[in-house]
Amino acid sequence: MMTDIMADSLTRIRNAAQRRLDVTTLLHSNMIEATVAILVDKGYLESFTVKEDGNKKTIDVVLKYDDNEKSVINEVKKISKPGRRIHKGKEEIKTFKNGYGTLVVSTSQGVLANDEAYKRGIGGEVICSIW
Repeated sequence: MMTDIMADSLTRIRNAAQRRLDVTTLLHSNMIEATVAILVDKGYLESFTVKEDGNKKTIDVVLKYDDNEKSVINEVKKISKPGRRIHKGKEEIKTFKNGYGTLVVSTSQGVLANDEAYKRGIGGEVICSIW
């Protein structure tokens, strides 16, 4: 039984980028869908579609590469883990990697990127980092 499907999803994206695959499939949850939507919005992924097969949903993610066939994702890392949750205030999530990276934060207003959470003046649980 898998206990952390967010870590599994990030690992699938990381492995697919290293193998230069075009598409990878993730298990569906609302948090994973919101996280993937942020990664598409920030330009780390090309697009995604939610597929429904009966009562089972999956997310097909299209990875993005630059002109030299190198993945635009340098590093993707899970920050909060089931054994250790990491919460940060709005000042601590202001920037990541001097603005070149993005933190995905679970807040009281939903799953947001760090810059959006800072604009709204809220902190929360840091799910993952990507740059």
